[in-house]
Formats: sequence, structure tokens, C-alpha cells
Amino acid sequence: MSHPASRLGLGLAAIARPAYITSGRASDLGADRDVATLRARTRALLDAGRAAGIRYLDVARSYGRGEEFLAGWLDDHPEIDDVEIGSKWGYRYVGGWRMDAEKHEIKDHSLDAFTEQYAQSRELLGDRLGIYHVHSATVDTGVLDDARVHRAMTHLRDAGIRVGISTSGPAQADAIRRALDVRVDGAPLFTSFQSTWNPLEPSAGPALAEAADAGARVILKEVFANGRLAPGGDDGTPGARAAAALAERLGLGPDQVAVAAALANPWAWRVLLGPVSTAQLESNTAAAELTLPSGVDDELADLAEQPQQYWATRSARAWA
Repeated sequence: MSHPASRLGLGLAAIARPAYITSGRASDLGADRDVATLRARTRALLDAGRAAGIRYLDVARSYGRGEEFLAGWLDDHPEIDDVEIGSKWGYRYVGGWRMDAEKHEIKDHSLDAFTEQYAQSRELLGDRLGIYHVHSATVDTGVLDDARVHRAMTHLRDAGIRVGISTSGPAQADAIRRALDVRVDGAPLFTSFQSTWNPLEPSAGPALAEAADAGARVILKEVFANGRLAPGGDDGTPGARAAAALAERLGLGPDQVAVAAALANPWAWRVLLGPVSTAQLESNTAAAELTLPSGVDDELADLAEQPQQYWATRSARAWA
């Protein structure tokens, strides 16, 4: 029998760099965010995640020192041979480990960016790298139509690394469906999809279900809506307020309702968590064994915002 947490993954987006858009960081992390401190926090989370049964770990080139922190932890645990690692290319971290950086990351979906960043990921993660995503692929950047990038990524696919895309923005479904159509040498290129899905923004669901039906893996990210569906994260918007009230009525944390709702999607291979403390991780993973009561599905569906509205709210969030 699989462990209850086997469908969960641990992402390092929020812990491996000093600034991010998740709410509550001032109280969750405090002011001490030097490299050594966040490395130690990351290691504690990786230890706790492993103890909880999590076996999928997610990083990206733009997650500050995420790949480096993860590689160091893996090097110190050579006995660990049952985890799968996913990373992403397409953004560069340019924040300089500063809270007040003018820019924290820059998007680049060029062939040169892929070549450079894959070499960096491979140097750190080696043969442990199992999935490599285009980071926040959209129809507009052209990466889903770039035959040179596709050919370069085919070398990974043919070497046994699963190739995929992550998605963001109100047109996630368009990117997913476009990527599903990409074939190289007669075979699908993109067979992993990491997309935002939560009760406030479920619009990618039908396209993700199609991806799963086609044999791809589906990984759900931002299930807490960057903190809006976490304890204390109610930002006063109708959806977040209603989610908090629903969770209180059920005697659960809003994060637990969000995780349980994501896990209820049968097409989801993994549901990513992004905590910055072991206490948050413990609360999140408790939802792995939850089944939401009958009728809650309809209430959760009522929380959905218009995608344009949801993503405008997300874009306005400050890095802190």
C-alpha cells in the first residue's frame, strides 16, 4: 500500500531565496534570510518531507539557490535512491540575494538559455534529474513553436529525462493543449505538465485532465494561491474569505482544504507543497489522509474567480 503522502511533492520556490510573493513571509521567516539560514531551513524541510513520505522534489534555475541546496542535501544522503527530482529552465534568478532588488527573475525561453541552464542543472543534480520543464511556457513566448528548442530537448527525452512545461497565467489551458500537440520524431515531446490549480483558479483543470488521458503526468502547483488559502492568508477578497469560512466550519485549516481539494482530482499525479517551516509542512501533509464531506465540491466550485481577475491579483503581489 502506498504512503498517504505519496501523491505530494515538496517545492523549494519559497524557501531557497530571500524574497518571494507568498504572503506571511515576515512572520514565517523573519528578517534572518542569509544563505546559511535558508540552507538550514531547506534541509530541515527536506528531512521532514522525507519522513512524511514525500518522494517528489521540485526546484528551478530561478529559485535562488534551490538546486544547490537540494544537491547538497542529496550529496549528504547517498543512501537515498527513491526520490524523483524535477527542475525547470527559462527564468534566471537576478535578485542578488537582496530583498529590494529591482528584478528578482528574468524570463528567457531561447535555445541559448536552455543550453546554458540545462548544463547548470545537470552539473548540480546529475543523474538524479528526472523531469525538466520549460518554466512558465506560454503560447506568446514562442517556445512551444520553436523547433530548435524542441530538438534540443528531445535529446533529454531520448536519454530518459521526462520533458514538460510549467504554466502560469489566464491562458494556461492554451499552453497545455499546444504542448500536447508537439511531436518530435513521431513521439510526444512534452509529457509532464506543472500547472497552477486551486479552488480560486481551477480553469486549467479540463486541459490537465486531457493531458493525463494522453498519458502525461500532471503536477499541481500554487494550490494555496500564494498564501491566500493558507492560515492567516485571507486577503479580504470574496473567494479567500469564503474559503477561510468553509475551512473553519469543517474544523480544518484552509491549507488542508486546499490540499484535499487538489488531491481529489484523479488526474493529478503530484500536488506540490511550498512551505517555509516544518510546522507548515506538517499541517499541509495532514490533508493527505482527508476526504472532504459530500457537498463541499459544490462550495469549492463557487470560490472560483475569473482567471483574468485571479492573475491580475497575483501579479500585483509584492516580493517580500
